Amino acid sequence: MEVLLLQDIPGIGKKNDLLMVGDGYALNCLLPRRQALIATPTVRKRYADVIKRRALERQSEIESKQSAAAAVAGKKVTFMRKATKTGKLYAAITEKIIVDALKEQLKIDLEETSISLPEQIKALGKFVASVEVAGRKEDLTVQVDQEK
Repeated sequence: MEVLLLQDIPGIGKKNDLLMVGDGYALNCLLPRRQALIATPTVRKRYADVIKRRALERQSEIESKQSAAAAVAGKKVTFMRKATKTGKLYAAITEKIIVDALKEQLKIDLEETSISLPEQIKALGKFVASVEVAGRKEDLTVQVDQEK
């Protein structure tokens, strides 16, 4: 069923988005709580300018995310961490730590969910993390060196 959202719903969409959702979800959740309207021709006409504006906003959001992904391509993030004599880290490096480092070192703002590691980084060395934003996938090099 096609609906027009009347408010932001996490994981579903933002206000004034025109979306296809399951019939049960629309009838049992969105419509009774007055979070959405069924997208009838009358509703489409009444909210036409709002729908167009939201579509343009969504397009600009996608373009800005793609430019962030392009900015990450071929870049390297370096960490200085304490490690044992065998080269194991005392604390693992996770996606959240990488996002914070990207913000600090490269001035690139990404979400934690856009970065994926095969597994947490728990040793010294060079690793590759993949960054996927707006359908574009890029590799990011993560260098972990020992603190002196």
